[in-house]
Amino acid sequence: MKSLLTIFAVILLMVLGIGLFARYSHQPQAFPADSVSAQRLAVGPWAVGEFDETFVDRSRSTQANGEFPGSDERSLEGTVWYPDDVNAGSAPLLIFSHGFTSLRENGRYLAEHLASHGYVVVAVDYPLTNMSAPGGPMFEDVVNQPGDVSFLIDSLLGYSTVAGHTLSDKIDASRIGVLGISLGGLTSTLAGYHPRWRDPRIGAVIAIAGPTNFFTPDFFSHGDAPFMMLAGELDALVPWDTNAEPVPAKVPGATLVTVAGGSHTGFSGGTAWLRWMRNTDSIGCYSVLRYIEDSDTKSWTGLFGDAQEGYEYGLENELCQLSPLPKATNVLRQQMIGKVAIRAFFDSTLGKSPAVRQTAEAYLRRELAAELADVSVVRSSPQAVAGDTGDVIGRGPGADG
Repeated sequence: MKSLLTIFAVILLMVLGIGLFARYSHQPQAFPADSVSAQRLAVGPWAVGEFDETFVDRSRSTQANGEFPGSDERSLEGTVWYPDDVNAGSAPLLIFSHGFTSLRENGRYLAEHLASHGYVVVAVDYPLTNMSAPGGPMFEDVVNQPGDVSFLIDSLLGYSTVAGHTLSDKIDASRIGVLGISLGGLTSTLAGYHPRWRDPRIGAVIAIAGPTNFFTPDFFSHGDAPFMMLAGELDALVPWDTNAEPVPAKVPGATLVTVAGGSHTGFSGGTAWLRWMRNTDSIGCYSVLRYIEDSDTKSWTGLFGDAQEGYEYGLENELCQLSPLPKATNVLRQQMIGKVAIRAFFDSTLGKSPAVRQTAEAYLRRELAAELADVSVVRSSPQAVAGDTGDVIGRGPGADG
């Protein structure tokens, strides 16, 4: 009995030690004290409420996938975060989209931060691209996710009109934005600009490490919502030089925020527990390559529409070609930068007052990169033409990408 208690105590201490190591070790470099960036990183003035909801769209079906026979509806397990205060007033609505083989929970750190600053945020597990999708994650179902985004907008705006609902009168229908990581960034881009799938109610789009290499400038001409790309220069899954760097030359008025040393998976909340790793993209590549092979990418021609609509099909497969993986920045640092950049962009485009929008714009244009050595910001002019690479409006001394 004594020996069993001893073994139990040792195991308990080991688990405790691992937990403490995961929680408190490898802390990121803090933002400069008294900087605007440090102030903007702080939790906002509103308490954050949340609730889970299963959103069921009975007007659209879910296709068969492997052993999964399909369904005559699309069921979206979701979470909603909101400013829980009667004095918060009506808030902008943001739809967060997770990446391939990921889950909505990986956007929690962003959703909580944004909700504390006055945003209503909803995230769901998409039916066939989430980590636990029946039949295994299936990339091609991304074509149905812009429709899911529109359905979520309909649902949340509907809740805002229902007396007694948690969200009653909490959402401003004129201020709607979308954001997503990786495949979720692609989902957001499609929802904002696709000639047939875009939702004109969307007033701002952020792609976080989202693929854009196969989009031509013609694709982005279908919508006029402000666009921001947030990316890491060491991205092994969606390479920076072919997906992020060209954005200012493709999208008039676009903003490109680059994290020097940033990885792809570093933007995903779940990697916070893996910050001791040299580069968490090794995990991301393993997860994605289990379900996508080079032969798969060659079969995607026509997936999003005709080439005349703004697509360049048949590009070389770039997925996880970087080897060996270089040392990446601390993922917590990367997520800190993500919080302030994302909020600044949405404040600058969806902010309730001119003062809020102007302050956020000034931060994004000048102070962000001036204060953070590992960040650069590029902005293209509203009248940008093909080949215009944009103006570097901020570059920290450590941001060479």
